[in-house]
Amino acid sequence: MFKKITFLLFLTGIVLHAQEQLSVEKIMQDPKWMGTFPSDIRWDDHGETLYFKYNRDNDPSDSLYRIRIKSPGTLEKVPAREARTLIPTTDSYNKNRTKKLYTEGKSLFLYDIRKRKKTELIQMDGYIGNPKFLADENKIAFHSGTNLFTYSLPDGHLRQLTHISTGETPDKEDPKRSPKAQWLREENLELLRVVSEREEKKEKSREYTEMTAAKKPYTFYSGKAQVINLELSPNEQFAVFNLRTTGDSQKTVVPDYIDASGYTTDLHTRTKVGEETTTMDMAVYNLVKDTVYLVGTDALPGLNDLPDYTKDYPDKDWEPEERTVMISGASFSPDGKNIVVNVRSKDNKDRWIALLNTRDGSLKNLDRQRDEAWIAGPGIGWSMGGGVLGWLPDNKHIYFQSEETGYSHLYILDITTGKKKALTSGKFEVFDPFLAADGKSWYLTTSEAGPGERHFYTMPVYGGTMKKLTSMTGNNEVTLSPDEKYMAIRYSYSNKPWELYLKKNTTNAKETQLTSGRSEAFAAYPWRDPQLIHFTASDGQQVPARLYVPTADVKNNAAIIFVHGAGYLQNVHKWWSLYFREYMFHNLLADLGYTVLDIDYRGSAGYGRDWRTAIYRHMGGKDLSDQVDGARFLIAEQDINPQKIGIYGGSYGGFITLMAMFNEGDTFTSGAALRSVTDWAHYNHGYTSNILNEPYNDPEAYRKSSPIYFAEGLKGHLLIAHGMVDVNVHFQDVVRLSQRLIELGKDNWEMAVYPAEDHGFVEPSSWTDEYKRILKLFNSTLLEDHK
Repeated sequence: MFKKITFLLFLTGIVLHAQEQLSVEKIMQDPKWMGTFPSDIRWDDHGETLYFKYNRDNDPSDSLYRIRIKSPGTLEKVPAREARTLIPTTDSYNKNRTKKLYTEGKSLFLYDIRKRKKTELIQMDGYIGNPKFLADENKIAFHSGTNLFTYSLPDGHLRQLTHISTGETPDKEDPKRSPKAQWLREENLELLRVVSEREEKKEKSREYTEMTAAKKPYTFYSGKAQVINLELSPNEQFAVFNLRTTGDSQKTVVPDYIDASGYTTDLHTRTKVGEETTTMDMAVYNLVKDTVYLVGTDALPGLNDLPDYTKDYPDKDWEPEERTVMISGASFSPDGKNIVVNVRSKDNKDRWIALLNTRDGSLKNLDRQRDEAWIAGPGIGWSMGGGVLGWLPDNKHIYFQSEETGYSHLYILDITTGKKKALTSGKFEVFDPFLAADGKSWYLTTSEAGPGERHFYTMPVYGGTMKKLTSMTGNNEVTLSPDEKYMAIRYSYSNKPWELYLKKNTTNAKETQLTSGRSEAFAAYPWRDPQLIHFTASDGQQVPARLYVPTADVKNNAAIIFVHGAGYLQNVHKWWSLYFREYMFHNLLADLGYTVLDIDYRGSAGYGRDWRTAIYRHMGGKDLSDQVDGARFLIAEQDINPQKIGIYGGSYGGFITLMAMFNEGDTFTSGAALRSVTDWAHYNHGYTSNILNEPYNDPEAYRKSSPIYFAEGLKGHLLIAHGMVDVNVHFQDVVRLSQRLIELGKDNWEMAVYPAEDHGFVEPSSWTDEYKRILKLFNSTLLEDHK
């Protein structure tokens, strides 16, 4: 009997030892313990050397490293002095990519790629931006300050093309002069003859000087607007620019209680939703006529369309009026004869791609995408710009991405006929398409192999069969060499962090691994490859999820559901997660016997428009019911005790955790809400107004979606954790919620605050403290008997 007991204790010791391989302290320490992994991959201009950020030598921060293609087995740290002299990465090449332009502060340089020679062309008084070769490649255009310049390579002649000045027109009457001051001046001139005569002499002198002086160039004054995005047409006849005006909206103050000064300091952060007053206009600078005129949007179809949600407020007087729009993304055809622009309604329910008439600033609509929820998706951009929009070399086809079919795909459109053609189609999405150097084909990344994979393809420029160029299962982030002969691939898999690979630009070539950065300590643990599964939601939809299953000998029939943040983000995939700490924590939980489910709930990225917009006007609706249906799946399919299910997440995941604890108390025994939104009326405009509109226009959407309205429903055990200097989701959110819980007499909750932390924690001590509390919560409420 003694020997049998000893043997059992020995086996138990092995299990305990295996479980002790991971601890909260270990996985939440400085991530450098895991090893070093490459980032910021780029090629030199000759396609001979790969540069990237790395930390082989355990330096305080990442350094620049390189691998030469001729000796792929040799990794070299670039000396700091040499790193400072490297030619920067830009896209400012001439047509045959033999020369490139780049700037260093106030200096403009030309780099001759064939001769490997750099030449400083000019130094300006101010910062130089956006240098480009013009159609005549002997000329270069760039902007400095608020104006455009050209530089002639043959003779070094510098010419200022535009005269744009900030502030008001000089002869505009002083707005600061009060009516009283004006009256006093006029009275003084009337009473005192000598003062009046002197004023008359000054006026005559000014008129004579203006009459005899050389004619001043036309100057455009931007008033209170900021001049941005200056672009010159390749034929030098027109320029376009944006006028960005920011209103004086009230901003939230976040106190910093542990400032180095010893005093409480105020961080002035963002406005709240509904208070965004920024406008973005576009102007045309006609260089031939030397004048400026604003771009008009009145010809765009549907400007007065009311959104559908207004029907839910029949007692409110909804007068159709021209909506505010934001114009950006001007793209010139290669010959400079045509310009297309991206126009977004400020309510983000419409996007127009339009042809700009440079003669009068009018717009002709080429494509309108309407979404009663909100316009978004890969390659679509946002109200201030971005998105895929450009020209094919034939000067008549534009290209762009659209969610017209419910998935973001690549399109071309003939501006002469208006005919549009989809180059890609299917239930997958397209990412980062770009033209090959010869303009005859595309390179693009897609999820055609499945939502959880990313591969790199090539395709004929006018459409056709896509040829897959990568083969490794997971995510393949490709950086193409300048001559397009090689692919540098930053690759990862579910349980394998990012590494760098090299492959010839052909389908049948083999990848060569260039880095191997995992530390011995990290590699010693057998990190799980989570199962990618689907479960059926209550509305019949198939919901994707990651499943971590413990071994039978340690399974405790308890489960944890993790809710990823960011709302529109994907975490159910076959590559290394952005949530790598949580991934390691889930391995720890599985070692302890927990089953873990990580769900790409409604509102997540990667599954098309309908999945993304399923949360429109009701956050905490389908995205919450997906968590509840996940719990039912665990009970039915994974033998989980219904009384032993916890939930946790940060940011949007924290918000869902609160909604779960307040509205689904019979499903979730305990939950940890980290850096969570508690009242959407207090979050930012850009994100929130897309999904819930504006609180004064659609108040019911906010009442249905904000946890603070449902706090009385708290039944289980709740942990709230928040950084006190969070400038994204303000600490005020949980302060207001805590007061609500106090007033409701709830006593089964606790709060952990982190005085040194913003929205994304930085200090390992904070991460460790937070996750020790989370683990303690689940162990004490799901594994132990409690009242």
